[in-house]
Amino acid sequence: MEPLTPSQWKRAEGRHLTTRQMVIFAMLGALMFCSKLLMEWAPNIHLLGMLTMTYTLTYGKKALFPIYVYVLINGIFAGFAAWWIPYLYIWTVLWGVTMLLPRHMKKRVAVPVYMGICALHGLCFGILYAPAQALLFGLDFRGMLAWIAAGFPWDVMHGVGNLFAGVLILPLSKLLQKLETMNLA
Repeated sequence: MEPLTPSQWKRAEGRHLTTRQMVIFAMLGALMFCSKLLMEWAPNIHLLGMLTMTYTLTYGKKALFPIYVYVLINGIFAGFAAWWIPYLYIWTVLWGVTMLLPRHMKKRVAVPVYMGICALHGLCFGILYAPAQALLFGLDFRGMLAWIAAGFPWDVMHGVGNLFAGVLILPLSKLLQKLETMNLA
């Protein structure tokens, strides 16, 4: 099967998924999961936010496919328990914020913006996670705030890790975009 040309890729962008896209998105979701496993030695430091933003800048709305492949694989391997439920929306928040960004920022603007948003998502991870925890475990508002406060040092570490990982967003998204437009016969 011949790879899509750039014009065919653009036409397919708004319609159904091609077989090629399904394979790529499955591999990108699996890459997210593998990167998480490889980084488990460092608490709350991983490449997931960076990869979420990279995929979103490259694939737009279709970036939800690899993101949810990751979420599904994570649930399969670690168990579909209460911890997993917030994953159904936490990565979508970062995807949505990235989708709202202007597409053609200058590099000197884009790099710090991407790094900052990635870091902010890591810093706010506990806040984003807290509503589901409160609902699942019957916490009142004060209990939810206490839960957020207890996890805040870990969120700071998460934010710092995401800040540094954010340096890779622009070069990796440019690389993925270039690979998508190449005719890999």
